[in-house]
Amino acid sequence: MNAPGMAQRANIFLVAAEESGDRLGANLMRELRANLGDHVTFSGVGGRAMAQQGLATLFPIDELSIMGLASIPRKLPMILRRIRQTTDSVLSVRPDVLVIIDSPDFTQRVAKRVRRRDPAIPIVDYVSPTVWAWRPGRARAMSRYVDRLLALLPFEPDVHKRLGGPPCTYVGHPLLEQLDVLRPNVLEEERRQREAVLVVLPGSRRIEIRHHMQPFGETLAQLRDMGVAFEPVLPALPHLADLIRETSANWPVQPHIVIGDDERRAAFRIARAALAKSGTVTLELALSGVPMATAYRGTAWEAFIARRLVRVPSVILANLVLGENAVPEFLQEDCTAARLAPALRDLMQDGQVRRRQLDAFGRLDTVMSTGERSPSQRAADAVAATIRR
Repeated sequence: MNAPGMAQRANIFLVAAEESGDRLGANLMRELRANLGDHVTFSGVGGRAMAQQGLATLFPIDELSIMGLASIPRKLPMILRRIRQTTDSVLSVRPDVLVIIDSPDFTQRVAKRVRRRDPAIPIVDYVSPTVWAWRPGRARAMSRYVDRLLALLPFEPDVHKRLGGPPCTYVGHPLLEQLDVLRPNVLEEERRQREAVLVVLPGSRRIEIRHHMQPFGETLAQLRDMGVAFEPVLPALPHLADLIRETSANWPVQPHIVIGDDERRAAFRIARAALAKSGTVTLELALSGVPMATAYRGTAWEAFIARRLVRVPSVILANLVLGENAVPEFLQEDCTAARLAPALRDLMQDGQVRRRQLDAFGRLDTVMSTGERSPSQRAADAVAATIRR
């Protein structure tokens, strides 16, 4: 479906600065090409997925990966240089639309510079910053340099309207395009009912793993001592597998470690319940129909900052989307085996606690629905409609 007046060629400049944004950008490019055919060309910054869709990136986005606050001062000159380089490239290309994708600390700095130097270039921001959780003043500030904001979560348009943010359109979360690999088939559903698989998810960053492996291991030991039968499965990213093996070596209950996304999703499809570090994975589990207890343990400094800045009743995405605290969360000093093990025992058993979560998860399809168009298609429609005439 072409946007009106799209007979002429359209040049779209995209900026994605991390892997999750790269995946979003690749899907967006695919759907824009389906929309606009031979009338579209792409330029900008992206990773491997966007390269497979034909983008020649200005520089490798791996350069922008920062692990820990200590790395920021050392990398700051390079990051500022890349912001200037990206801005200069946008101004040189003068695209029909600039699409910035997530990573607001990098991409929005580019957008602000472009708007200041060439206000005629339309700017679309794909993925809203978490203005609903902290720093709400960002919404109004964005309205000065973002023409259209594409939201992954259904409550975000109302939030931006209330906060004075830019025009915001709900396009849908990319997880909605993966439901066929997230949800069990008939045989897997039978295994889910028959087997007692407990998925353990301590995080996807080294610092998160180091914070969570001890309390998670203690939780499995206490759950076993309660007489609960279960098989722990711990999915790991390939580059973190050695760290997972090292930090779980002394667990009284040894987990079965599986490597990679395919194995992780296969575990979700047969899981009876999950013990998960809070994050996007909790929405993935909810859409998979896996009841969970969630936890987060950071440094005392992180906790001090969060308690003064975070403005939401829950840090669990599924809870925020549903508008209720269906998933229990155990944060900081509550991230202990004494709190987590009883919660998991109740979820492993058939009963009111388990049914209440499953009933809540059953409402997600309706709450997050994008109609007949997929999230990537809806995002492409919005970008095509924003292209400068």
